[in-house]
Amino acid sequence: MDTIHRNTLYGLDYSQLADLCTAEGWPPFMAGQLARWLYKRHVEDPAQMTDLATARRERLAELFGRAFSASVRESRSADGTKKYLFRTSEGHFIESAYIPDGERATLCVSSQAGCRMGCRFCATGRQGLQQSLPTAEILNQIVSLPERDTLTNVVFMGMGEPLDNLENVVRALDILTSDWGFGWSPTRITVSTAGVVPQLRRFLDATRVHLAVSLHNPFSEERAEIMPVERAWPIAQVAEILREYDFTHQRRVSFEYIVMSGLNDTPRHVRELCRLLNGIKCRINLIRFHKIPDSPYFSPDEAAMIRFRDALTARGIQTTIRASRGEDIQAACGLLSTAFESTPFERRSLCD
Repeated sequence: MDTIHRNTLYGLDYSQLADLCTAEGWPPFMAGQLARWLYKRHVEDPAQMTDLATARRERLAELFGRAFSASVRESRSADGTKKYLFRTSEGHFIESAYIPDGERATLCVSSQAGCRMGCRFCATGRQGLQQSLPTAEILNQIVSLPERDTLTNVVFMGMGEPLDNLENVVRALDILTSDWGFGWSPTRITVSTAGVVPQLRRFLDATRVHLAVSLHNPFSEERAEIMPVERAWPIAQVAEILREYDFTHQRRVSFEYIVMSGLNDTPRHVRELCRLLNGIKCRINLIRFHKIPDSPYFSPDEAAMIRFRDALTARGIQTTIRASRGEDIQAACGLLSTAFESTPFERRSLCD
């Protein structure tokens, strides 16, 4: 199969396209022409950009390689969820999950191959970090999706920590939401983070998309046991930053909370969550823990999930239980991972 190249025209933002035109001695208006071909028509082959001079098309073909690459494997769940496996330019693998739900169709995209955050309950975290995806490889998951034209929402909740790859994620968001790009409303997009404090303000200032914070335990020492990121950037610091921003209008912040039976679902956790989140207009999304191999954690039953939700709601925090989707194909929250990294034979048979 064709693989994407590191040096691609697709994935450049408007200022980069303008810089390219300046460097090549081309007129400034050509940046707009390129943006239209790339992000309105999703044409990456310069030969098809028919309103450009032939010499310029040939020069673009010399400078840039292929960006689009179809998935190498597709898995289908009984509930309609689909999981797509993509091969990156560096030979790693990433997964994306397409989740249809009535009139909504959400794509869960990856920002990295693997992840260095090391969360104990997440299959991706066990891989370590192999690669941060360039902008083109983030967008490729959307553009090369067979269901691309049905998408209503995109969530950066796949493999990797988006704020650990901030430059490429912000550029992808700019392309998705700008008038010269896809032209999507920022309200269609949510970015998740475990709480990379040094990058959080820049993300909030540079974008208008929704934010989801992976919380999972309000007590610092307990959270650090399952999320090593807590030792570097405590969740209390994240909460303090969020209090500085307005989440009462178009933009919202939510806290993702994977519930592990007996570990983070007691009355004292309810009380501490209320204290931690005081002053932040938010919601909590409760997610049932999905078992990964050799994990010491267990899922609560439905009654326990409802009790925990109702206890938080009674204290004034809008709380919902997120339905699990795609669990039978390992596409549910915390399950995205790629065994192909350590299986050379499967890698050859799939992709060569």
